[in-house]
Amino acid sequence: MRIAYLDCFAGISGDMFLGALVHAGVPLDLLQQAASCLNLGASLRVETVDRSGISCTKVHVLEGDRLADAVPLEQTAREVMTAMPETQHLHKAGHSHDHEPHVHPHVHGRSLTAIKAIIEAAPLSDPVKLTAIRAFELLGHSEAKIHNVPVEQIHFHEVGAVDAIVDIVCASAGIHHLQIGVWHCSPLNVGGGMVVCAHGTFPVPAPATADLLRGIPTYSAHVQKELVTPTGAAIVRALEPQFGPQPAMQVGQIGYGAGTRNPKEFPNVLRLSIGETASSESVETVTVLETALDDLSPQVLAHVAETALAQGALDVMLTPVIMKKGRPGTLLTVLCNAADSEALQRLILTETTTLGVRVRTDKRVILERTHVSVQTPYGGIRMKVGSRDGEQWNAAPEFEDCRAAALAYGVPVKKVQQAAIAVYLG
Repeated sequence: MRIAYLDCFAGISGDMFLGALVHAGVPLDLLQQAASCLNLGASLRVETVDRSGISCTKVHVLEGDRLADAVPLEQTAREVMTAMPETQHLHKAGHSHDHEPHVHPHVHGRSLTAIKAIIEAAPLSDPVKLTAIRAFELLGHSEAKIHNVPVEQIHFHEVGAVDAIVDIVCASAGIHHLQIGVWHCSPLNVGGGMVVCAHGTFPVPAPATADLLRGIPTYSAHVQKELVTPTGAAIVRALEPQFGPQPAMQVGQIGYGAGTRNPKEFPNVLRLSIGETASSESVETVTVLETALDDLSPQVLAHVAETALAQGALDVMLTPVIMKKGRPGTLLTVLCNAADSEALQRLILTETTTLGVRVRTDKRVILERTHVSVQTPYGGIRMKVGSRDGEQWNAAPEFEDCRAAALAYGVPVKKVQQAAIAVYLG
């Protein structure tokens, strides 16, 4: 199975991800085409740069003949704060991984609806559109949650600027070009210090980024700078990777994507490794957390299950069991990556009535997983496909896509599911 590993020892931003894609062999023409078809007057400029002795690729987004993220040097933090609206706007994206305060004077904010319209109108494949829109929806919902307002009221400023839209759409085009079965990712180094936002000065990571990183393993090391930007966090979330150390793999391509800063003795780069699983049969190690409960409300059990999934659990099962003294109970079983085990143990111990959790390590055999999109009368629906040695064994529509389409068109979910399967098999 074709897999990829993101090593985020210096964080991640949109331009770093694009640089890693290009350096790893994604055709620049593919990304240029994705940028130009947005009709934003944008293009990409690529250069080879040195970061602490490492040769890597730097990607710039151009708007016309100038950098899309360019800003007058005399712009001060005070001017930034007064130039931006005071509420309901995302903080600067820092796509260039250069986090001096800046704004885009030519952008007056784009709503999520407007950004989705730009992407949907572009002549891109449905999977590319779905991934890009998913990333912006993640950004919008995080900001809406922070401000306790409907997502429709959020207007993206820096994250709605040309360079941010191009970063995310081109990232999506590169992701689908690679046809990776499973993405893997290291814990993310978020950096440290403070960052100036439209809402004030906050510790790193900034509020929207912190929300996007909820449930993802992170740490702070090496530099007092913002290392994970909102765009980078949204890309990681949209990839839905497995977190932990690099899996056993036969690496064929390696790409280094550069950030703008070049601090002394700290390579400000993102490393992308692409290859094949070490064996034809995909076997992975998972941690199993388990406890039996006979004195807990079913409402709380449902809450724990939902929260565990939101915090990165691979699966959650609730099984009816008979416990001591003939009491009916529930066996709570949580499957997770080793990196998420401690946080999920804490969730179980604090949210339930148990006094202990059994922890063990299991191995599971998995099919190669890919997504393809089908166009139904209810819009694009992603199909999750399971394969082994090039032969497709299973295919099913993504439930969340079907549910969203059913709500939008006022039809039963099963009707959308049946339509997606019919198109896929047809």
